[in-house]
Amino acid sequence: MMTDRTDLGETGIDAQKRAALDHLYDAWAEATTEGVDSDVFVHAALFVALAEMVETYGEVAVAELAASLPTRIQSGEFTVRRLYQ
Repeated sequence: MMTDRTDLGETGIDAQKRAALDHLYDAWAEATTEGVDSDVFVHAALFVALAEMVETYGEVAVAELAASLPTRIQSGEFTVRRLYQ
């Protein structure tokens, strides 16, 4: 039985973000099952994401976001699995 995310206190935009991530993980799993290399999938996903963002927000805004990525990545914002000792 699937748990309704609202039962977990997740509503609105949080639920949409979680659903979107679930769809991406499912697509990734399906692609790798069909023989698509993970690196190829990652590059394609980044291309689609950036192209959609440029279409929505414009090149300048997306370039500013991209410029902020090194600091955000190095600070662990995108680290899903962390090793604790």
